[in-house]
Amino acid sequence: MAVDRTTLENTMSEDTRPHVVIVGGGFAGIAAMRELADAPVRVTLVDRHVYNMFQPLMYQVATGGLNAGDVTYFLRSLRAKQANADFRHGLLTGIDTEHRVAEMSDGEHLHYDWLILANGVNTSYFGTPGAYEYAYSMYSRSQALRIRDELFTRLEQAAAKQGPDEIRVVIVGGGATGVEMAGALAELRDQALVGAYPEIERGNISITLVHRSGELLKPFAPRLRRYAAKILRKRGVTLRLNTGVAEVKPDGVVTASGEFIPASQVIWATGVAAHKEVSGWGLPQTHGGRIQVNDDLSVKGVERIFSAGDIAAQDDALAQLAQPALQGGKHAARQIVRQLEGKPTEHLRYFDKGTMATIGTNAAVAQLRGGITMVGPVAWLAWVGVHIASLLGNGNRLSTLSHFFVRYLWFMRKRSIPIVGDVRPVRPNGDREPEPWQMQKAE
Repeated sequence: MAVDRTTLENTMSEDTRPHVVIVGGGFAGIAAMRELADAPVRVTLVDRHVYNMFQPLMYQVATGGLNAGDVTYFLRSLRAKQANADFRHGLLTGIDTEHRVAEMSDGEHLHYDWLILANGVNTSYFGTPGAYEYAYSMYSRSQALRIRDELFTRLEQAAAKQGPDEIRVVIVGGGATGVEMAGALAELRDQALVGAYPEIERGNISITLVHRSGELLKPFAPRLRRYAAKILRKRGVTLRLNTGVAEVKPDGVVTASGEFIPASQVIWATGVAAHKEVSGWGLPQTHGGRIQVNDDLSVKGVERIFSAGDIAAQDDALAQLAQPALQGGKHAARQIVRQLEGKPTEHLRYFDKGTMATIGTNAAVAQLRGGITMVGPVAWLAWVGVHIASLLGNGNRLSTLSHFFVRYLWFMRKRSIPIVGDVRPVRPNGDREPEPWQMQKAE
């Protein structure tokens, strides 16, 4: 029998434990929730999606290396492992800080004793004309799948001689996402597509990475930057460094110098900004919309609200990566426990475990604590191990490991076939027009 919302709220109100509402089911939000597992509180995790998408492997989904389900975890599954936790599918649109109420888009009000904001960020196009309309970003499962679907649609058209023979992919951004995407596409072209699309000449698929800086992977050591550029060039990726993008058009990009670079598909892999709804929360924000926090991750000028992960902006900025988000989420939760115990909050002391990025099989860069750097197969194996271990759920770990085994093992990889995208079906009258929903901008 269905339970109406009023009955549910009444049942929850009978629970006298302090209520902690966590907004965002990413690295920071889940880390905060788990940290509160043994605390004398009840926790409600709120997210606009019903799943957690493992962001560091999103590009693998976009390039047909993994199924979306391999790196997706059903957030409601977390409730089975944590007795004091609940999940609510919804969107936070406003905060009444005086009465401690989180206002949801469907009109529901969640009363909180403490609030942790860990809802992440979205793509920033920096106001570049045409970027939102014509470029593809990768901040959600639907966006990654749309990149894959569009890529395979163009491959089918080229194989059937129903469109241009050349497929040109332009990637904007030379950070970890752009580098990993370029490396994965080069590997897809040179290995997996050879058997699947023998009709398409390898030289007819081009990959160009456009980056406004003179070096890739700016946060990494110079040695690692040079290695990444060398490997990408060796694998047939054209690097256009010191090149800004002034406009994105349906068939390419216009650089800051006025040059036109033709493209079948433009992938936007640079820049982040807060989600639009954050501006309605009435909290202090930076120019990019991120929430300003103190050294203990409490939101500046507001009581009982903390923020962690990519959305949180400290004066001493941390990189927008998984480790800062995980440690920030745990720290925010611990400060709530300290306040419950009548203790003062503590400053976040970030422990830098290092960072890494892959350029493809046997090629990766790793920058560890103490200035230690690694490149090549050793760094790549470390990258594989860390990313599989970081996935949520044993099923996801086993599934991803099996796909990596088939895709990367030396005697199997040259015959591996990519996971196909959802190519638009041929209709009875012969056309290939998309359905209306396929033309909507994925958020």
